Amino acid sequence: MNAPSSSRQIVWPSVITVMSAAILIGAEVFGAAFAGGWALAILFGLGDQGAHILQAVLFALGVLVMTAFIRAAQRVEPFTKRR
Repeated sequence: MNAPSSSRQIVWPSVITVMSAAILIGAEVFGAAFAGGWALAILFGLGDQGAHILQAVLFALGVLVMTAFIRAAQRVEPFTKRR
């Protein structure tokens, strides 16, 4: 198989910017997932097991949110460029 004629170079400032924002936003999203699951479980009287289930569901939603964020940020700040 032939190698591609154009090589790609990693744009480190874009990678660092997006990953830094993802860490900050991820801390907020996942913190809210755990606190929200706990609060909703108390509000609806679901007990410890219900709290863990709600936290897992909200955590999964958080993963979807973070995936969408990184994909959208990568469109604005591309991680690679052609040489």
